[in-house]
Amino acid sequence: MMCDPLILAVPGVRGLVPYEPGKPIEELERELGVKDAIKLASNENPYGPSPRAQAAAVAALGHVSRYPDGGAFALKRALAGRLHVGERQITLGNGSNDVLELIARTFLSPGEVAICDQFAFAAYPISVRGIGAEMIMVPSRDYAHDLEAMANALSPAVRMVFLANPNNPTGTWFSRDDLERFLAACPKSTIVVLDEAYFEYVADAAYPDGRTFLDRYPNLIVVRTFSKVYGLAGLRLGFALSSPALADLMNRLRQPFNVNAVAQAAAIAALDDQAYVAEMVAVNAEQRKALCASLGTLRVTALPSVGNFLCLKVDDAPRLYQALLRKGVIVRPLGPYGMPHHVRVTVGRPEENARFLRELSALLDPVRET
Repeated sequence: MMCDPLILAVPGVRGLVPYEPGKPIEELERELGVKDAIKLASNENPYGPSPRAQAAAVAALGHVSRYPDGGAFALKRALAGRLHVGERQITLGNGSNDVLELIARTFLSPGEVAICDQFAFAAYPISVRGIGAEMIMVPSRDYAHDLEAMANALSPAVRMVFLANPNNPTGTWFSRDDLERFLAACPKSTIVVLDEAYFEYVADAAYPDGRTFLDRYPNLIVVRTFSKVYGLAGLRLGFALSSPALADLMNRLRQPFNVNAVAQAAAIAALDDQAYVAEMVAVNAEQRKALCASLGTLRVTALPSVGNFLCLKVDDAPRLYQALLRKGVIVRPLGPYGMPHHVRVTVGRPEENARFLRELSALLDPVRET
């Protein structure tokens, strides 16, 4: 007689719920037979990577019989030059999720405590609870980080804090002054993880650049990704910026080949094509503004956002989500985030946004009448 597999897992894993990614187009086609579907669920760059990055990736395929550079020398040099940091301040990962898990494994022990926002990215509690540490969710204020409440939640037991700016899935953000006050209030023995996955999209003058705080706050780790504006989500590449001392500790645990050769080559080329990045940022801002205006005419509330997505409040989110799926439009329901009346929609190409708005308009009245 087999024993219960649950008892074979370490305690922190037993209570976890698997992360639910956005539904792939291929899965929708298999399940519902829908053709020509569009995916606005995962905050990807709808235009894909720069042509230079694509060409570099193709060229790198000719060498995939060899292991990649485990230290990623060329990529670290390119990142250091672009971001004006030292190469010894960089820790690379197989996507930013890999970096977040590496941070938790390096600096948290079973039984210790971390805190994050009530509506924070689902990867934070998974990384923390998976190693047997405790995650405390601090209530949001108007769907945004309440940094004052988070500061008040600090105690000697709190060893790590996760901040997302802008936050996923809500799109809300906090200012440079807000971040400064929080960091000043945080004990130096508490690691502060600042997730800036959508950093490149933000144009507001009051928005902080986490790099500028690293010299003054050696307990700060800034996490970024190539999955969003750079359009390399499928290649999985993220990185952390920190003091050399913290980076050294994380690199002791990091697997030596966790960033593949194709990703490294594409990322170097993508960093070198900042004109393409600027174009993507401008197009996203234009389309986000237009999408917000159209949603306003439909009387649909969108939370303030500075990223490449919007968080929408609707009356019957699960039903609307399913109805949109049948029309071939994939968005993200936010019930797993404790937001059962919200969906998240990526800012897509103009034709994708128009299709989403058309299908949404046709579905809203029936949904509201139920």
